[in-house]
Amino acid sequence: MKQRRIVASLIALTAVLSLTIYSQTNPKRAGERTSVDLTIYNQNLSLIREERTFSIAKGLSRVIVPDIPATIDGTSLHFSSLTDPLAVRVLEQNYQYDLVNQAKLLEKYIGKEVEFVRFNEDTKKEYAVTGKLLAAGFQAQPVSMLSQYINSGMVAEINGKVEINPAGRLVLPSLPEGLILKPQLEWLVENTRPGEHKTEVSYLAGQLSWNANYVALLNADDTKLDLTGWVTVTNNSGTSFKGAGLKLVAGDINLVREEFNRYRPMLMDGAMAKTEEPQFKQTELFEYKLYTLQRHTDVNDNETKQVELVSGKDVTSKKVFIYDGLADQWRSWYNSYSYRNQGTFGQQSNTKVGVFVTLKNDKNSGLGIPLPKGKVRVYKRDEDKKEQFIGEDQIDHTPKDEELRLYLGNAFDIVGERAQTDFKSFASGRVVEETIQIKVRNHKETPAEVQIYEHPWRWSQWEITKSSTEWTKVDQTTIKFPVKIEKDGEKVVTYTIRYSW
Repeated sequence: MKQRRIVASLIALTAVLSLTIYSQTNPKRAGERTSVDLTIYNQNLSLIREERTFSIAKGLSRVIVPDIPATIDGTSLHFSSLTDPLAVRVLEQNYQYDLVNQAKLLEKYIGKEVEFVRFNEDTKKEYAVTGKLLAAGFQAQPVSMLSQYINSGMVAEINGKVEINPAGRLVLPSLPEGLILKPQLEWLVENTRPGEHKTEVSYLAGQLSWNANYVALLNADDTKLDLTGWVTVTNNSGTSFKGAGLKLVAGDINLVREEFNRYRPMLMDGAMAKTEEPQFKQTELFEYKLYTLQRHTDVNDNETKQVELVSGKDVTSKKVFIYDGLADQWRSWYNSYSYRNQGTFGQQSNTKVGVFVTLKNDKNSGLGIPLPKGKVRVYKRDEDKKEQFIGEDQIDHTPKDEELRLYLGNAFDIVGERAQTDFKSFASGRVVEETIQIKVRNHKETPAEVQIYEHPWRWSQWEITKSSTEWTKVDQTTIKFPVKIEKDGEKVVTYTIRYSW
């Protein structure tokens, strides 16, 4: 009797072990996404939160989570059962990305029989020969931490003879084990409540990114403009997201760059129809800005989507001319002791006068919401009422009520000239006086206001001892002379600056 009970226990234990082994070697696939939400950061990073239904056996079992982005950061994954959070635990996780390609297929068939389909020129028919594959003809070469395959020639044994690059079309009987069509996750889970579980899976991924682009249209006298901001979402993650909730985060979030520096966002052009109502709702998230699309949308793989973010009409603007005459080559030498008393240094002049458009990001100007960083392209209508491109600039994240200054290029009809007219050194070279003369000529048919910027670059301790016109100290390294020049006129500004150390 006792022996029968022992035998029965062993049989039951064997059955349990067999069931456990079966459940671990025959994983079940999770269901399709029932919902998905994307939070995309403007730093080539995204948080993906999805809900799926799993059928999970009791005890240990393996499950497959299909259709995962190829750019997933597996270390960032979070899993939870919404049906019973305490019942299910993920014990192991494998990110499987051994995708099908010709090289890997052939590697799986080395030493096995394959079929070559050939063409008989006499009968004009195809026929098949069977042989053993000896070499796949592909070799993996490490290139920048990735593997690149090069073709070195296939080798096969056919009818007792070895053929190199055998003729015919190679036909394989089936897809070998271990190769998959799309990246997927395989989990070893422990479950105390068998049956279906509604689950939440979230993770970080790269190559799902967004950026902002703006289009501005100036009016005839450059006093007002219409500004439209667009969000460009680019998905190169390797998977598509249907009916997704979409949130965008703008701000300078700290990231450990090694995790995502291998991803390269690809920006393409696109367009969508303009709508009247704002499509994004702006809220706060920590010290960042969160923009939530007020509807669901499809974000397909290898696709760029554009959605209107903000629109302002008749925004007050102003055209500004700035002449910064110090040649660019001397700007990097600011406060260098090696040349501060060298009179021949810094005499080279820049002749270009920059043209800028300024506007304020406030409600009175028709805006007044935080603007994410991005490129601003500016247009203006010509005499034929046709829009023409007149320049572009990059803006940083701009809070409400702050001023934007867009550099669009250099004025054609306004020219600057800067020259050193006098230089003196006193106190054994510890005091230097320098006189600078600046000329700005206006060849336009209308008067022009120009802001002349100068930079006391020889040393940090300085004072203006003489000036032909009023000036303003912008900061320790910048002074400004505002001048008005009549049409076909010239304005001359002369000042003397004293440095001491």
